Amino acid sequence: MSGNSIGRTLVLTCFGESHGPCVGAVIDGCPAGLPLTAEDIQTELNKRKPGQTAISTPRKEEDQVEIFSGTFNGFTTGAPICMIMRNRDVEPEAYEQIKHKPRPGHADYSAYMKYGGFSDYRGGGRFSGRVTASYVMAGAIAKKLLGFIGVEVLAHTVQIGKVKITKNVSFDEIRENVYENPVRCAVPEPAVLMEKEILKAAEEGDSVGGVVEGLALGVPVGLGEPVFDSLDSDIAKMLFNIPAVKGVEFGAGLKAASLKGSENNDEYAIQKGKVVSLTNNAGGILGGISTGMPIVLRVAFKPTSSIAKRQKTVDLIKMEETEIELAGRHDPCVVPRAVPVVESCLAFVLADHAIRAGKIPQVLGTKK
Repeated sequence: MSGNSIGRTLVLTCFGESHGPCVGAVIDGCPAGLPLTAEDIQTELNKRKPGQTAISTPRKEEDQVEIFSGTFNGFTTGAPICMIMRNRDVEPEAYEQIKHKPRPGHADYSAYMKYGGFSDYRGGGRFSGRVTASYVMAGAIAKKLLGFIGVEVLAHTVQIGKVKITKNVSFDEIRENVYENPVRCAVPEPAVLMEKEILKAAEEGDSVGGVVEGLALGVPVGLGEPVFDSLDSDIAKMLFNIPAVKGVEFGAGLKAASLKGSENNDEYAIQKGKVVSLTNNAGGILGGISTGMPIVLRVAFKPTSSIAKRQKTVDLIKMEETEIELAGRHDPCVVPRAVPVVESCLAFVLADHAIRAGKIPQVLGTKK
């Protein structure tokens, strides 16, 4: 059974490799009547485009989207939406040395064994972070769908290496500041320190990881299909499909393990005629169902596996130990470019569940 599709009513099938002809997505189940143009998709893709800052990979790609089906006269038709972006700035020769020498931290060895050596190893192939462009294409559509029911999705960097945000960040700060600095942090002061952390690691031929926080505002009560399609489990599954993700937590997350029930429970109140909780340790989800409070989650990313330092590996043909020193172009930290990917993944799952729950209809508006 293929593992290249995700979603129940809104379904994403992604395809392509890092150094192949293109990376693309097919979105099936999108309601008809959604205003949609290539510019809508491009706006989101531009947020994760490589080569934009000194802390990003030097690979230069326009990441220009092309829509082949599913829209007509500026609206979705209800048919599958097929989109691609072409790979232009490829350097496949830089990866010849890893053909039989798996890079530490990468999926080279596990993919080699699973696919009998036939998998595309150039730039990580199917396991490259470049495939997340497909997620962003899907997320652009999902965000527009969620706009019909007043749901807003945000994300921002809260940690890079040992540098963390230490203050509570407002939604307005996230909206206004995230895309105004290269690390995608909502607070200017730590943003400067985060950038220095990345540059220092790069100078040392090394890399750093970090944490992205994702939020969804205006989510209606009742999204989620327990027990095996619960909202948090579906969101977590989508997020774990981002390369380099090693942890996902909601609300208080792992901190809840050290709290007492009286500290962790979110007590209820009525404000402006609506039931709300006075705190949000649950992160907006209880029993796998949205509570109406903001969904709050954090995603931990490991340091970029491709580093310039010489490392130990093995030769899979000779079956002997050896060393490897990597060429190619890589982000010294994937976190800044992962921010729009986290947004997209969260938006996609919420849109899928909103359609399933009947919150988003199969036809949007009336044809005039």
